[in-house]
Amino acid sequence: MLKYTLKRALMAIFTIWVIITITFFLMHSIPGDPFTDQKKIPPEIMEKLEKKYGLDQPLVVQYGRYLKNILKGDLGDSMKYKNRSVNAIIEEGAPVSFKVGMLAIVFAAVVGITFGTIAGLNRAKFIDFLVIILAVIGVSVPSFVFAALFQYVFGVKLKWFPVARWGTPAHYVMPVLALGIGYVAYIARMMRTSMLDVLNQDYIKTARAKGLSSIQVTWKHTIRNAILPIVTILGVSIAGIVVGSFVIENIFAIPGIGKHFVQSITHQDYTLIMGTTIFYAVILVVMMFLIDIFYGIVDPRIRLE
Repeated sequence: MLKYTLKRALMAIFTIWVIITITFFLMHSIPGDPFTDQKKIPPEIMEKLEKKYGLDQPLVVQYGRYLKNILKGDLGDSMKYKNRSVNAIIEEGAPVSFKVGMLAIVFAAVVGITFGTIAGLNRAKFIDFLVIILAVIGVSVPSFVFAALFQYVFGVKLKWFPVARWGTPAHYVMPVLALGIGYVAYIARMMRTSMLDVLNQDYIKTARAKGLSSIQVTWKHTIRNAILPIVTILGVSIAGIVVGSFVIENIFAIPGIGKHFVQSITHQDYTLIMGTTIFYAVILVVMMFLIDIFYGIVDPRIRLE
């Protein structure tokens, strides 16, 4: 297991390095620079700005220096936000994004697993068709459409929740619902499929033949085995829901990291683009690493292969 863990850890580190390298060179290949949208800057000022941020150096030198700073945990200073480091921007916005994302994934997991289980146990019945229809709608409709709908219905018309901003628990409800509803549908569909597969296994028939009650068979044998594929989905979903929350954050004016991610691309803020990309990449890779380790513990055949 130690050998398996070390192998996966090295693969994770290599993946992050590849993402950093590709992002760095692609970013610098885009025409323009972080200062082109400002008023006409005198050549001598432009020269000082480029020297300050190291843009006057060859690209390979910039890349080497950036990797060295990353190893020290320094993501550099933002080129658009004066006197603010990328580390400080991420530290300020990340907790808010994490809170929204984790609440959304908890909501998605609980509701999705519940709906999927009910649908799987009632195959070809009305409730099964209802869950399938709702799941198709949830997957097909983008989260920002749900966000606008929730704002209009629950915020403007009914006035149950604040339309935007952040602060009280009431501000959490609509962003969490809008962000999590697509994952509810995805998890429900996967859980239903997994339930149907497990229900056809021989050990389920054996458990019923032994005289176990429906509740015992469902909980101890069906759900516990059917939920394993959902672990993979949840791992990727946690990363995806945090990464993908920047649209919802902008709609609801949430002070998370998503706003900075969008603005950094618009303004070609090289250091902030790199910092947020690395931040999101690390989340995704770490979650995939933890999933691999979990699967290696649950099923020894995986690490042996």
